[in-house]
Amino acid sequence: MLKKGTKLNSILTGSCPKCQNERMYEVKNPYKLNTTLKMNETCSQCGTRYKIEPSFFYGAMYVSYGVGIAFAVAAFIITRYFIGSESLLTSFFAIMGTLIVFMPIIMRVSRNIWINLFMSYDKELDPKAK
Repeated sequence: MLKKGTKLNSILTGSCPKCQNERMYEVKNPYKLNTTLKMNETCSQCGTRYKIEPSFFYGAMYVSYGVGIAFAVAAFIITRYFIGSESLLTSFFAIMGTLIVFMPIIMRVSRNIWINLFMSYDKELDPKAK
């Protein structure tokens, strides 16, 4: 279990970076594609605004590139060394399949990482910690 108050907890659960009591996204399931990136305006627990400024999450595109590369490298290593395929074409299809299947998760995790670069957990804002 992830320890509350850590950035990793907020990133992997998609919870408010300030109080970590509420999810930032309107719909929990990232695979409901028409709502994958729909976020609440503010946290109902601590009042934190998620969009710090207009176009704030454009920076998450750069993070998404890095996260996508990590998923691609993992797919390559699994295909090449654990499954034992010597074919680069097989590795290519494994990488493409991985990126397509995990794209909603990659997009959300990238947004979570981006917002956690600018906000930190504040124990004072956590109503459950009082």
